[in-house]
Amino acid sequence: MRAEILETIKIVGVTFLFTAIIMPLMKKIAFHIGAVDVPRSDEHHRHIHKTTIPKLGGVGIFLGFLFGYILFGEHSIQMNSILIASFIIILTGIIDDIHSIRASHKLLGQCIAACIIVFYGNILLNNVTAFGFNFDFGIWSYPLTILFIVACTNVINLIDGLDGLSGGISAIFYLTIGIIGFFQGRSGTLVMLLTFIMLGATLGFLVHNFYPAKIFAGDCSMFMGFTISIISLLEFKGAALTSLFVPLMVIAIPMLDTFCAIVRRLLRHQAPFSPDREHIHHQLLGMHFSQRTTVLIIYGINILFAMASIFYVLKDPIVGRVIYLVIFILTVWFVFHTSIISEKIPERTGALKKKVELTIRKAKRQK
Repeated sequence: MRAEILETIKIVGVTFLFTAIIMPLMKKIAFHIGAVDVPRSDEHHRHIHKTTIPKLGGVGIFLGFLFGYILFGEHSIQMNSILIASFIIILTGIIDDIHSIRASHKLLGQCIAACIIVFYGNILLNNVTAFGFNFDFGIWSYPLTILFIVACTNVINLIDGLDGLSGGISAIFYLTIGIIGFFQGRSGTLVMLLTFIMLGATLGFLVHNFYPAKIFAGDCSMFMGFTISIISLLEFKGAALTSLFVPLMVIAIPMLDTFCAIVRRLLRHQAPFSPDREHIHHQLLGMHFSQRTTVLIIYGINILFAMASIFYVLKDPIVGRVIYLVIFILTVWFVFHTSIISEKIPERTGALKKKVELTIRKAKRQK
């Protein structure tokens, strides 16, 4: 156990230091090639920062990932597929960071990367076991796995709207899966290696990305979502978890945010991936929380989901379900008291609340 702990600390520590050290270099390269985020306040942009910020932080994470693999990884077909697909994701992100490309072109790059994972790496979502029920997907495993990878890739990219937000959420995911895998005695496996390498690399990035950020991940933040999807599939595939449901719950907030964004835009007859200012972090900022406080609140909610997942798998499934239920109730309350889906929802909720209060008052008068 002691040797495993030391090895884990070494993997996380080395990748953390490497990524943190190379970030200043990534800033210089970003300015040199024009991969910068210039603040704009028109309705089509969601920028909150007021100065030009370099955008190649995601490339720095990728380089930290490669460095960790070179030192600690082992050759395999699965690892080859992950490396090739990751390069395609990063290349797509770099191109978009230098000169914005269409969403369809980004989606094409993501689909190619997902196909490499599925058809070359043979990493598949064959079935799902959730709360005692098993669903075998058969031939549908291929399109479902591709859809899952692309969805996770975009989930993290879409929530990347505040300093330290996407990196912190991703780090919480890697740490949670790492804790679960470590206590299940699976140190040294491919999924644990990827998890701890990405944890170190992401934390190294956060040193420079937490508020006030000196560098952004840019569209290369897709790489974090992409690795989250791979780790979830490998974790599930190894039968370590009873369900794919558990790792997904660790990223429940960005998943909810993406779902609400798509529904909101469809209701407004807009493109599903068009930018707006109605994301979860925008809602919290509208409640007069600072950027730092908003990010810490979202961290806190993610940590609650992470704790529920750890309890569910390692300790007591009942306690885990209770925590999940409490967070779900709070989430529903949040949705119905903000304009995250539609501006009409809080209005209707407020009107209903007034109606109920009026009915209660009438009843008291009659007594």
